[in-house]
Amino acid sequence: MDASSDHGAASRATRLVLASASPRRLALLQQVGIEPDSLLPADIDETPRKSEPPRDLARRLARDKLAAAEAALHGAQDATPTWLLSADTVVAVGRRVLPKAELPDEAADCLRMLSGRQHRVYTAVCLLSPKGRRERVIETRVRFKRLSGRDIQGYIDSGEWRGKAGGYAIQGIAGAFVVKLVGSYSAVVGLPLYETVSLLDGEGYPIRAGWAAAA
Repeated sequence: MDASSDHGAASRATRLVLASASPRRLALLQQVGIEPDSLLPADIDETPRKSEPPRDLARRLARDKLAAAEAALHGAQDATPTWLLSADTVVAVGRRVLPKAELPDEAADCLRMLSGRQHRVYTAVCLLSPKGRRERVIETRVRFKRLSGRDIQGYIDSGEWRGKAGGYAIQGIAGAFVVKLVGSYSAVVGLPLYETVSLLDGEGYPIRAGWAAAA
């Protein structure tokens, strides 16, 4: 049996559902040879609670996304062993959570706050497998250069910030703003690859089944 046959057999025997609409999280999984069988975005209220620490917010939202996706799958007449994966990313300066910017003024405010200082990015990952539930919260420290008015206006004009936590996408133009990063780069993008793959592997998902096809 060749490698493609092995992958086909594995995909029929298992199912991976990504509870996210993020193209970045999907691309990160595909980068390491993992192709979800389906996407199941969860529509939840992401408003922080009063005095809720950023780490706790990331964990709660990832759990809520997992629960919403699990409820959507509940009752499906499918005996295929399923792994359900969710994640959420929160950008914070101290205890202040920065929004997922939707308006230019929001993004500009975020960039001015991040300019010349360190901030923290918390990405929580939750996994529901046939064995049970597992989760991790990854903290990454990022320092931006001091941004000029031209930097901020140019970035606003790019539109890259729209819908991004903290008003920036590190995998794009904003990568040029980063002076120092301590932790997981992929977690800042949206999904910590080492921790996610370790969770899947530890819970019995065939993470290597697609490697030959990915190569």
